[in-house]
Amino acid sequence: MSKLNIVCVTGTHEKMQMAAMFASVAAASGDEVVVFLSMNALPYFTKGYSESAPVEGELGELMSKKGVPPFKQLFQQAVELGDAKLLPCSMALDLMEITGDDLEPELGPPTGLTRFLSDAEEGHMVTF
Repeated sequence: MSKLNIVCVTGTHEKMQMAAMFASVAAASGDEVVVFLSMNALPYFTKGYSESAPVEGELGELMSKKGVPPFKQLFQQAVELGDAKLLPCSMALDLMEITGDDLEPELGPPTGLTRFLSDAEEGHMVTF
């Protein structure tokens, strides 16, 4: 078993989708997964946020048309199926004035970047 750390700072459909696929496949394979949600990725995990992630190109449009499971669903499956944690960035929460009550229930506790990087030392890291 290994550890995969995923940093999500983008708000685009294709990158969020790829990050979610990494998380769900790794978690289902028995790996420990930690997803750090910050910047433009964080609003998608607040209650009632209904905006769609903008697509960058043809593949993003095809994923929507062909019924590919949305990235939020894949992240939720990673938490439900395996050892995955979705951690909101405490600085981004402060900047956007988001409280813990505003977050989706599958998110873990607010975490600072220093703590995340310290905990991530022993694993692989990818950024989207």
